[in-house]
Amino acid sequence: MATTADIPRLEMLQVADMVAREKGIEREEVLEAMEQAIQKSGRAKYGLEHDIRAEIDRKTGEIKLLRYMQVADPIENENIQVSVAEAQRRNPEAQVGDFLTDELPPIDFGRVAAQTAKQVITQRMRESERKRQYEEFKDRIGEIVSGVVKRVDYGNITVDLQRAEGVIRRDETIPRESLRVNDRVRAYIFDVREEPRGPQIFLSRSHPQFMAKLFTQEVPEIYDNIIEIKAVARDPGSRAKIAVLSHDSSIDPIGACVGMRGSRVQAVVQELQGEKVDIIPWSNDTANFIVNALAPAEVSKVLMDEEKNKTEVVVPDDQLSLAIGRRGQNVKLASQLTGWEIDIMTETEESERRQKDTRERTELFKATLDVDDVIAHLLVAEGYATVEDVSEAAVEDLAGVEGFDEEIATELQRRAREYLEKRDAELAERLATLGVAEEVANAEGLTLAMVVALGEAGVKTLDDLADLASDELREIVGESTIDNDAANAIIMKAREHWFADEAAPADEAKA
Repeated sequence: MATTADIPRLEMLQVADMVAREKGIEREEVLEAMEQAIQKSGRAKYGLEHDIRAEIDRKTGEIKLLRYMQVADPIENENIQVSVAEAQRRNPEAQVGDFLTDELPPIDFGRVAAQTAKQVITQRMRESERKRQYEEFKDRIGEIVSGVVKRVDYGNITVDLQRAEGVIRRDETIPRESLRVNDRVRAYIFDVREEPRGPQIFLSRSHPQFMAKLFTQEVPEIYDNIIEIKAVARDPGSRAKIAVLSHDSSIDPIGACVGMRGSRVQAVVQELQGEKVDIIPWSNDTANFIVNALAPAEVSKVLMDEEKNKTEVVVPDDQLSLAIGRRGQNVKLASQLTGWEIDIMTETEESERRQKDTRERTELFKATLDVDDVIAHLLVAEGYATVEDVSEAAVEDLAGVEGFDEEIATELQRRAREYLEKRDAELAERLATLGVAEEVANAEGLTLAMVVALGEAGVKTLDDLADLASDELREIVGESTIDNDAANAIIMKAREHWFADEAAPADEAKA
């Protein structure tokens, strides 16, 4: 690059124009960089303690070197400040805060000064280039870009994007894909960060949205928003699922994505290194969507727990391996696609579990309510699972069970409440002898029966409870009585006093 030492004044603007065109930045930025370089050389000659500034005339290219002095009262630095009296001798209208300027003789750039000027200009050009790159690419997050592999370092790939460089980190590449220097590659921009070493453009070929964008490029109906991609799930390099919805009833979303003789989906599969793609019809009905997502497996029944965002899917016995997939891949992708935790069981397993639950609940009602097998079965069939359910039910609801009337319903409730009162009295008596701390006995989320079970297992203080893992807590109180999330919540609540104790010494030290 030419330096200001080499440039006659009349050519200064031409050089600025040339550099601006080469680097794709504004002419004004180049001129400001030149001014900064000349200013730096001027300060080196006349003294760094002075406020010396350079100005380049934007029309003629003439360079002026000016020394600035600020009018001040009182004066704190004689090198850059001047008194009001002195200033008004030179300019009667001068006030505190104004600047006076003295034009300095033009300097002859020596070899060192010219080199310094070149470094400043180069640095400003680099900063301007970085700023341009960041401004350009920060708004392109979510796009697919094409480039050439420039370097491969320990699996991390640097891609030349012509006006910038992007990085595909090892964990963002497709497994077993081999990219070499000078290979042309497409990737998805998922992040752009401004860092001290310049803008970092992070690319991905394993991101789920990379596949979604490829379909957008290959399927005009998606690009035109006639077909919408609702969800994507990928196991990069192996298998993927994409859920699509058509906003035009006359257009089949699956057929449009597959294309004539599979041409469209094959173009995507080729780019993804042979990754198998399942195209799934999206449905507003969550249960239907889960059934679709588990394709190609057939589903017999879907049991949903909306509070826990969990679902149990029942499949024919011969469909189990297909529903789960190799290494659990099919059910994992279906879970990612739908956003629901999916448990798979066979019809035989579900039937055995249902029979077991029925037997256990029937025996429970026979023992606690002192009823015969028929009444116990009727309660179970109607959905009553515990004695508490019977105790808290409305009399009219119980009376509505086939074969029951209001008299039977009232009697069942009386027996249920008597049993619970007797049980709670026995538990309270047992608890009193166990020596369980009040903090544990009153812990939110624990019933009286759970607290007694903990006491009998030696868990008597808040520290004892806090020391437990969630599976240990569930094993002690009964896995059917509490789920993993609730167990974790109880344990974390019990640990709060640990953190409070650790914070107290730190607060004392600050004081």
